[in-house]
Amino acid sequence: MKLPEVENAQRYIGLYVVDFGERCSVGFTSQEVAELLESEQFQDITVYKVHRAYPDGRMELKGVRREIFHLEMGMFFYAAGAGAAESDFERLVALAQTGTAPSRAKVHLAGRQGQGEKDSRSEEAGPGDSEAQEGGPVGFAVALIYPAEYDDQFCRWLLDAGYRHTGSAEGGIEAVQRYYDRRWDVLRSHQVFPQASYTDRTGEELIAATRIAVQR
Repeated sequence: MKLPEVENAQRYIGLYVVDFGERCSVGFTSQEVAELLESEQFQDITVYKVHRAYPDGRMELKGVRREIFHLEMGMFFYAAGAGAAESDFERLVALAQTGTAPSRAKVHLAGRQGQGEKDSRSEEAGPGDSEAQEGGPVGFAVALIYPAEYDDQFCRWLLDAGYRHTGSAEGGIEAVQRYYDRRWDVLRSHQVFPQASYTDRTGEELIAATRIAVQR
C-alpha cells in the first residue's frame, strides 16, 4: 500500500487510512469509516488508524478490525464507599467538561446491592475485596464507556490529565459487558461531548469522497 503525500502529517493522528485495494485514502473519521463498512460496496476494504506521524511526512499505522466500530470499550474505577466513588465521579466529570475528550462517551456513578454495608469499611477497597456474593462485586463504580475505536486516545487522555482514582480498576470490551450483565444501579450520569474537529460526511457525499486521496 502506497500512501499519498500529505502536508503536516501530524494533523492526521487519530484519523483513518482506508485501503480500497486499487488505491488508498488518508483522513477519514471513525464515523465515516463505520458507514463505509456498513456498505456492501466496501466490504473488502482494510482500515488503519494513524497512530503516530512525523514532520517528514512518515506515518505509523495500526490495523483496525472492522467489528471494533460496533463495540464499546470502558474503564471502571471501583470503591467500597460512597464518598470515594462520588469524588472519583466528580473529578472525571470535571475533566470531561474541559471539552478535551477524544469522542463522545458516558460517565456513570453506579452502585450495587450491599453498598450500604460497605460504607463503614475502607474507602480504598475494590471489587477484589467484595466478591462474597455470586454475580460480581458490591459497592460503587465509576464507569467511563466510549466507542472502542477510541481506546488508545482515552487512555492517553486520562494519563495526560493526571486522573487519579481511589480504588482498583479494570477496563476493556469484556468489562463493559460484565457491567451491563451485573445490572449496576446508575445513581448519576454525565454525557461527554468532544469539541468537534471535523464534520462527518454521509451518504453520496461520503461515497464520492472515497475517490479522493487526501480527505482533509
